[in-house]
Amino acid sequence: DHHKPRLSDLRDKTTGKIRPILWAGIGLAVFQQLVGINVVFYYGATLWEAVGFSENYALQTNILSGVLSIGACLFTIAFVDKIGRKPLLLVGSAGMAVTLATVAYAFSTAITGADGAVSLPGNNGVIALVAANLYVIFFNFSWGPIMWVMLGEMFPNQIRGSGLAVAGFAQWIANAAISVSFPALVVSPGLAITYTGYAVFAAISFFFVKAMVNETRGRELEDMEG
Repeated sequence: DHHKPRLSDLRDKTTGKIRPILWAGIGLAVFQQLVGINVVFYYGATLWEAVGFSENYALQTNILSGVLSIGACLFTIAFVDKIGRKPLLLVGSAGMAVTLATVAYAFSTAITGADGAVSLPGNNGVIALVAANLYVIFFNFSWGPIMWVMLGEMFPNQIRGSGLAVAGFAQWIANAAISVSFPALVVSPGLAITYTGYAVFAAISFFFVKAMVNETRGRELEDMEG
């Protein structure tokens, strides 16, 4: 019989609890946003201007991030079925944690001159720029595209529609929360602590994937367990 998706399907009929696979899907969707990627795309130019880059250079940096994003996604398209989903997520999480922490350190050294202009001393501007773009690469060959691949593959047929809907909703809630909160966080507690928070979420996402997410490569939807 044709089964219409229902939210009630997301509860285990034996225990009455939310199915673990749904928590895994929600976690993937939310962590994809909690690492702060849309701050780069929504506020990229403003972000770099805030640490002393000229407006023109800040815009060029934002364009570079976009180009790197496309390249990283193309890499994933070519290799995701050879490498697998979970390994790429783990590498992405680890890489983002390190690069975000590096960006946070660089931002923590920002100094304000007598004229009120903000700058990063020494080579810290270059360090921040390189780390930020490496972060974009790590995100876009892993969590960027693979979260959506996983959501499309991880749910068994009976709950696929409902599971995708709930996880997608959670993703947009997290997106909104990160995007709306960033301008206020820049003012207080500041960029360094804000990026430290994103780095912590990236680190947590590594252990989340390791513990909660199963590889879906080569598996049929009918084989998935809820």
